Amino acid sequence: MTLFDKEQLRSVIQWNEPQDWEIFRRVTDKGDELKNVSKLIVHPGQGCIFTYEGKVEGVFEEEGTYSLETENKPFFTTIKKVLYGFESEHKVGLWFFRTADILNIRWGTRIPITYNDPVYSFPVNLRAYGNYSIKINQPEYFFRNVVAGKENYYAYDLQELFISRISQPISSYLANSKFSYADVDSKIEEIAAEAKNKSRTVFNDLGFSLLDFRIEGTSFDDETNQRIAGISDVQADVKAAQLAGIDFSELQKLKAMRDAANNEGIAGAGVGMLTGMNLGQPINQPQVQDNDIKGKLRKLKDLFDEGLMDEEEYKSKKAKIIDEM
Repeated sequence: MTLFDKEQLRSVIQWNEPQDWEIFRRVTDKGDELKNVSKLIVHPGQGCIFTYEGKVEGVFEEEGTYSLETENKPFFTTIKKVLYGFESEHKVGLWFFRTADILNIRWGTRIPITYNDPVYSFPVNLRAYGNYSIKINQPEYFFRNVVAGKENYYAYDLQELFISRISQPISSYLANSKFSYADVDSKIEEIAAEAKNKSRTVFNDLGFSLLDFRIEGTSFDDETNQRIAGISDVQADVKAAQLAGIDFSELQKLKAMRDAANNEGIAGAGVGMLTGMNLGQPINQPQVQDNDIKGKLRKLKDLFDEGLMDEEEYKSKKAKIIDEM
């Protein structure tokens, strides 16, 4: 970044090549250069704050050239008298600042947002992240209350400042809205719009306009994902039992027999143990009292196709049903 043109070192001050993340930059050259300056150039997307003896004496938000010699801007009458009369560079200061939009500042919840899921009725832990864009609308206020004389102030300083303040309203909104685990992704735009409304005053209070607010993604912690996965497995089993025409408890017994048969070395013992257990009703007696032989055979075939019994079991039970004819 160059604040002075070498050929015009003692006459012109301007902010050349500001970095994308610079918000405020102080002119730090020696007092002689400031003392003899005749022009201040403010480029598009820039502004400038002038201080003297620790007080803000002028804020320039309009692009253009401000001349000390012609005094074509009313405030320069004061600046001219000050610049030509001061003896120490510590008495006067010039800060350029960015008036252009500040885009794509990152945000994210630093700790999970915990609330009770309205569908599953247990606590879930949600994180969210995204970006926002802002524009300074009260540069003097922000300069007085936040920059406070720092030579440089960057967008990542804003990022830390705002993220500490917007996390609470966003967390409060998500916790009170209580979106179910399965609904969060489909509600991203709604959540982002409401989070923008909840955060707007935070930015206004610090001298900025909030231009947009985006949520790029959300995630639940591992514990929440594992609990939901367990519930989903049970729901899938219940559905499978309904399709097979048996109740859930018998489905679990058949799965236990299959798992035991698949374990080497314990297949015979496992099946024998399950056969000898008092399970409320012997396995070889179907719970569904259906005299329709064809219906029984269809249900038996569905269980075999679902992988809930092996081929040997299927043939054995099929033979018994046929024997009943």
